[in-house]
Amino acid sequence: MKSKENKLVEEVIEDFKARSLQRKPFEISWQINMNFLMGNQYCSIGYGGEIEESDKSYFWQEREVFNHIAPIYDVRCAKLSKARPHFVVVPATNDERDKQASKVSKKILDSVQYKLGMENLIEQAIKWSEVCGSVFYKVTWNGERGQLIAKDDDGHDIRSGEVEVEVVSPFEIYPDSSTRESIEECESIIHARVLSVEQIKQMYGIEVAGKTINCYSLDNVSSGLGGLGYTATATKLIEGARANSGLVLEKYVRPNAEYPEGRLIIVAGEKLVYDGNLPYLCGEDKTRDFPFVRQISLEKTGCFWGGSVIERLIPVQRAYNAVKNRKHEFINRLTLGVLSVEDGSVDLDNLEDEGLCPGKVLVYRQGANAPRYLNGEALPSGFADEEEKLLDEFNRVSGVSDTLGTDYMNSNMSGTALELMIGQDEVRLNTTSHSIQAAALNVMKKVLRLYKQYALFPRLARIIGENGEIEAFYFSSNDISSDDVIIDAQDDLGDSITTKREMVFNLLNAGVLYDDEGKLTNRMKGKVLEMLGLGAWQSAQDIQELHIKKAGNENLKMLSGINVTVSEIDEDDLHISEHIAFMLGSDYENAKQKNPKLEGVFLNHIKEHKKAKKSEE
Repeated sequence: MKSKENKLVEEVIEDFKARSLQRKPFEISWQINMNFLMGNQYCSIGYGGEIEESDKSYFWQEREVFNHIAPIYDVRCAKLSKARPHFVVVPATNDERDKQASKVSKKILDSVQYKLGMENLIEQAIKWSEVCGSVFYKVTWNGERGQLIAKDDDGHDIRSGEVEVEVVSPFEIYPDSSTRESIEECESIIHARVLSVEQIKQMYGIEVAGKTINCYSLDNVSSGLGGLGYTATATKLIEGARANSGLVLEKYVRPNAEYPEGRLIIVAGEKLVYDGNLPYLCGEDKTRDFPFVRQISLEKTGCFWGGSVIERLIPVQRAYNAVKNRKHEFINRLTLGVLSVEDGSVDLDNLEDEGLCPGKVLVYRQGANAPRYLNGEALPSGFADEEEKLLDEFNRVSGVSDTLGTDYMNSNMSGTALELMIGQDEVRLNTTSHSIQAAALNVMKKVLRLYKQYALFPRLARIIGENGEIEAFYFSSNDISSDDVIIDAQDDLGDSITTKREMVFNLLNAGVLYDDEGKLTNRMKGKVLEMLGLGAWQSAQDIQELHIKKAGNENLKMLSGINVTVSEIDEDDLHISEHIAFMLGSDYENAKQKNPKLEGVFLNHIKEHKKAKKSEE
């Protein structure tokens, strides 16, 4: 038995090494991207497949970095962070119970997004995908989190469990082949992490021998930067060592003929921790699937890894650094000058140290020619022309441009034309924004499926309602009948707050938002204030919503055989509609088969509402 486990561990480790070797070219590219982003831009990939750095060829050589990649990266991340989708859950059928279950699922998603801080996770994922081209979400279930249910015989807490979503960098993911175009095409994926021996013991309950494992870290070191008379440093990615640690390998195998339920193998520090079925029913139709969701920046045909815009910007950045540095070297020659000295006419050591400083007494040999500056040429116009072309190329390659900082603002271009230009500029980011939204959508689907699998006991959740109030509700797996999540509305990258407010005012002026009586309902007032960014001002609850909730509670009471009287404050039309809609659902039909008198209870209650409505008229 022991030899079988050892053989399995060796197979997983060998498989990991083979995948590491296959992924090496992509990993080097990510390191180059990160170095250029941080300002270490005099590095390249050597013949041995490792990152090499170059030094100055001469002491006077200008080797400064004029980093335009970093601000472009910041602008892209800021614009893409606006692509945050809003989700709704589609009911499984038109049955009233499924409609209510879809509302519960929507509330679960709202609660999970707030609890897990999905906005921060999306921003973190965008940063990784923009620099490396790819990033992954890992959606899992943690049984040690959640609400306290009881204590076991040893006094340990028993909790309800909770969904966990973490952002995983591409450095930790190893697919079976880099030619796969999606996670769905992968037969297996290895998630590799370097953890301390204390973390391994806490997570898996085993003790492993600590080792020193190489990993990547940041360091502020000199890389031959600077110019004539000064030096500079830049932060770069280096290969460091993490002591007293162990390598944890999680190999996920998709369900196949040999393993119908899939397979998960966990190896920690060369010890087998787990070998069994895939634990999560997070696939379509309650199938076992990988817990990973892939997000990319730019699509690469026939490749598992996405592309980064930094890869396209690196040649432009190198050319720009070269032009600026050669330009400064030319200016140094013009300002410092180049002396022509007759051999043996002066003290060269003194002249090299002090030069021809102001007020200097220059002593030279009698009869010799006095030292003089060579005539320098004016700064060629080609430097400025090439610099402008490269700056324009930064904008065209990255898909990000500063329209307000260009000469377009000085022209007679109309506001409509400027708006179209800005819209076209933002359209170039749509491919990336769609990947962000699709990834978030898949994450939410997996979240609902995990709650459907593990939320067996009722649990309390809280959300912030439409009018700003805090709403608490209980739910369990039985309340989730559909995991069909769609994007309700998405923020257009080109829509600023000013544009949205102008649109709202136009709709108000056109009368689109008013009811049949020409009035603005309380609910619509809250929506308008929310769209204007002033939703916190509308804290009063919508009275119609309260009546609908009250009618829903009455339906549940009458379903249990409790007679409910009609109140004078009831909105009769709303109550009648809610009661009739409930009677048309399957819950009512199933209950009526068990209790035939139930129909009379509902009909009598509806008659009372109609009498109350008629008496008011």
